[in-house]
Amino acid sequence: MTRNVARPVLSQRINRLLRFLPGAALCVPAAVHDARVATRRLREALPVVARGRKGKALLKAVRKITRALGPVRELDVALTTLTEFGSSRGVSRDSIARVKAAIIDERRPLCDHLPKRLERHDIKTLGQHVTDQATVPLTTIETRALFAKVDERCARRAVRLRAAIEDAAGIYLPDRLHAVRIGVKKLRYAVELSQDLRNARRTLRTARTSGSAKAVSTRLRILRQTQDLLGRMNELEVLIARMRALQGTPTVTGLRVSADLDDLVRRLENECRVLHGQYMAAREHLLMVCDHAEASNRKYQRVSSEA
Repeated sequence: MTRNVARPVLSQRINRLLRFLPGAALCVPAAVHDARVATRRLREALPVVARGRKGKALLKAVRKITRALGPVRELDVALTTLTEFGSSRGVSRDSIARVKAAIIDERRPLCDHLPKRLERHDIKTLGQHVTDQATVPLTTIETRALFAKVDERCARRAVRLRAAIEDAAGIYLPDRLHAVRIGVKKLRYAVELSQDLRNARRTLRTARTSGSAKAVSTRLRILRQTQDLLGRMNELEVLIARMRALQGTPTVTGLRVSADLDDLVRRLENECRVLHGQYMAAREHLLMVCDHAEASNRKYQRVSSEA
């Protein structure tokens, strides 16, 4: 029997979420973002390392927290982007101020209801139940099965990402690029989980950085950079749609303001095109990451079957 490598990984992810939830309940933008990322990392781990009814209950609660934080995070990003473009030359400060005021008005009731939505879920108690289950030592066979499950998950994420990349092709189609972004994010979190579990298994004597660990870091960097790039593109597209919807409303009205917003939309669209060009340049590296995840799973499955 060996120690359960799932326990430190679960504890780290649960504690990170608990650390940011109080600030998120107060609608602090940085805490909302960090808590939302923490929920996604925990959601990636739970189906693999948490068993039984308690694991499913925690997964359900964490998923609801992700959804509760999403609309607030989207508005926070829009406000940040507007502030960024507001400092550019040739941009109407008054028009941007009107859009920001409309977004702030939309954000306020979401923040008013957020504490109650988060308080419904006792993450601390559910998390303790799940980590308590992870104290049970695993046999060598069970540990191998755990890592096989993680590698299979990475490979499945890679296959779906490859399909999304091929579907997006080389044309700028926001919906299809959004699917690529989701695929990149899910593969990144799966690879991070795999690496964290393997780090938890290492002894102090073998914990030094290896060539394999450096290669994983490189692949994670590719995934993270592509996720950031596609995320920025998606944020701009969401803001463009929001600004179009606001044009002609009582908050944002008048020919001059509408013309100013048209100009800003064109700037946002131009940046999207530039980002798309950067994505196209990075696409081959992304496909190489998919190749490795699929190949690693095949290799691990073969070794496990021969053991």
